Amino acid sequence: MPHYPARFLRMKPISPARKAAFAILLAVERGAHSDEMLRGDAVAALNEQDRSLATALLLGALRWQLVLDLRIRPLLKRPNAKLDPSVLAALRLGAFQLLFLDRIPTHAAIDESVELAKAAGHRFASGMINAVLRRLAEIPRAERLTDELAAHPEWMVERWRRFFGEERTRAICAHGQKQPATSVRLEDAAAEAELAEEGAQIAPGELLRNARTVVAGNASGTEAIRTGRVRIQDEGSQLVAEIAGQGSEILDCCAAPGGKTLILAERNPQARILACEANQPRMDALRRRLRPISERIVCELADAATLAYVNRFDLVLADVPCSGTGTMGRNPEIRHRLQADDFARHAARQRAILASALRTARPGGRVVYSTCSLEPEESEEVIAAALLDHPDARVQPISERIDTMGNEGILVPGAADRLKASVTAEGFLRLFPGDFGTDGFFVAIISRPPGALHSGESLRSS
Repeated sequence: MPHYPARFLRMKPISPARKAAFAILLAVERGAHSDEMLRGDAVAALNEQDRSLATALLLGALRWQLVLDLRIRPLLKRPNAKLDPSVLAALRLGAFQLLFLDRIPTHAAIDESVELAKAAGHRFASGMINAVLRRLAEIPRAERLTDELAAHPEWMVERWRRFFGEERTRAICAHGQKQPATSVRLEDAAAEAELAEEGAQIAPGELLRNARTVVAGNASGTEAIRTGRVRIQDEGSQLVAEIAGQGSEILDCCAAPGGKTLILAERNPQARILACEANQPRMDALRRRLRPISERIVCELADAATLAYVNRFDLVLADVPCSGTGTMGRNPEIRHRLQADDFARHAARQRAILASALRTARPGGRVVYSTCSLEPEESEEVIAAALLDHPDARVQPISERIDTMGNEGILVPGAADRLKASVTAEGFLRLFPGDFGTDGFFVAIISRPPGALHSGESLRSS
């Protein structure tokens, strides 16, 4: 939860939305995740109008941060000076309102940004903030809009151009500047009716019969969400778990936060499921989330790269930790934290997890590998390395699974053909951000033919 300094109590009135956005922006600067903070108690306590404004201010300032800084820096007396994070946050919030939001009064954007800096203990900077924001407010409206490419690091844009071409790169960047749709997973028709009764307006999902898109209202505050009968989950994330399909002995080797685990349990009511997670706090949260069906799922604190099972599971889901470049519309701070050499570090970890997952799969079983990354190092290249190290493994063309899902009624009519248009020549599924209203995902299925054994036996049972 954001911490509001005691000075907030002695300041001129500031809207609750701006207080919340400012506090979370500082928390993100210290390493917090914006999506998690927006689901926190401080934002939940706001009324719907303030919650909407706080979200728009926070995510807008993060999405357009590079552009805002380009506008702010030349107006400083010392453009290269290091500013205190609180001063910079106040400047960015004010600049975003002035340059990108038409319906915010100029005086409110400027005055409250000044007061936020004062409340954070930087009264000395109030004159500078006032002067900079007033000069920004004088920029003609026609000169304020900026190409979305400039809101992403140049090195990131250049690598996407190299991999995907100019048109696709522009589409990725444009999606990164928009608020993604909120998708939910329904437990049953009664839960859908309950959402409507509580004022949340929903529409069918683009891909899955059990998915819905929230088009109006605050679904997150409904009783159906609080009790778990409706779960907020990107439709692409739901799709990954649906692609994984059926099994009798199932391993979810990077299970937290548990949304995909719940779908696996839903689709496999008789299966034994092992859910692993390496991080203790995330494991604790996973256990709480899975408690209603804990008799069917065993949770184990374990590193997915060194799992102590061999030839054991007929279905393994390896939804691996990644850079998250497919989710930057939802998590805009990722672009400011990533460095070009981070992909190699992620890829090394992912190769180790996939190798471990393949060891746990029994002959005739399959491993579903997925990431929410756009980067080839974390997708195709990881699969290529795994196939070299495991000569018995084979890529199962994902179109086959998509057809099956269509025939089983998991997909909405027409979705199978649309999805198959996103299947690569190698048989993988690559969803670019926004293609189906989803985040970006990469999914591959690797099967082990019957009779192919890894050395050793199953080392332990659940």
